[in-house]
Amino acid sequence: MKKIVSLLVVVVLLYSCSDYQKALKNEDVAAKFEIATKMYDAGKYNKAIRLFEQLAPSYRGKPQAEKLFYMFSQAYYKTEQYYLAGYQFESFVSGYPRSEKVQEAAYLGAYSYSKLSPVYSLDQTDTNKALEKLQAFIDNYPNSEYIPKANEAVKMLSEKLEKKAYENAKGYNTISDYKSALIAFDNFIADFPGTIFKEDALFYKFDSAYQLAINSVQSKMQDRLNVAKVAYGNLVKFNSNSKYKKQADEMNARVETDLQKFTK
Repeated sequence: MKKIVSLLVVVVLLYSCSDYQKALKNEDVAAKFEIATKMYDAGKYNKAIRLFEQLAPSYRGKPQAEKLFYMFSQAYYKTEQYYLAGYQFESFVSGYPRSEKVQEAAYLGAYSYSKLSPVYSLDQTDTNKALEKLQAFIDNYPNSEYIPKANEAVKMLSEKLEKKAYENAKGYNTISDYKSALIAFDNFIADFPGTIFKEDALFYKFDSAYQLAINSVQSKMQDRLNVAKVAYGNLVKFNSNSKYKKQADEMNARVETDLQKFTK
């Protein structure tokens, strides 16, 4: 019995492949559409895509075009071709604004761009683009069932930008470019006031101000020591029991000692 079932599966596959090869060469668009739909329904998305690519120019404006372009978009998405999926979903939304699939297509189009977002350490152009697309979806469809998923994607992407900005600022501290570190941390704290890296940012800002001050020429040291003192105050004000408190207290003691030299 098992042999018979296996044989039947092979026959069906061969028949299916034969139909597909014929469809690629067939000038009958209706027959090609039928096979493309079968390939799509069977999860053979790459084969379906080849047929959809052939069919697309002929089906624009036809009654079945909406179904075709929806499947075409989904096929790209399911094969992780996210640039093409995003483009096709956007075209679908533009071409069929009254479709019952329009909200799903709008969401998946925006979400496709989020799938292109790289790790935080790389260029974040695609991340910013994804955020723009997702925010546009949220604005256009505020009551959509996909809003929770869109908000979740926005949160994930925003946290990635947040981490990149923090690591960039910390990087200046690491390479001892303390002037740039101070500017970068100021910008980071202003741009991400609720960041989970707030305590770390405040400490490394203080450390940058401290290092810049104690290594300054005499004429600039007092002003820079006062900047460091303020930075220390901001850290302990934010969290009086900071994980950096012992180190920060020792550094601030040095700041206070050095400042006393300028009061004599």
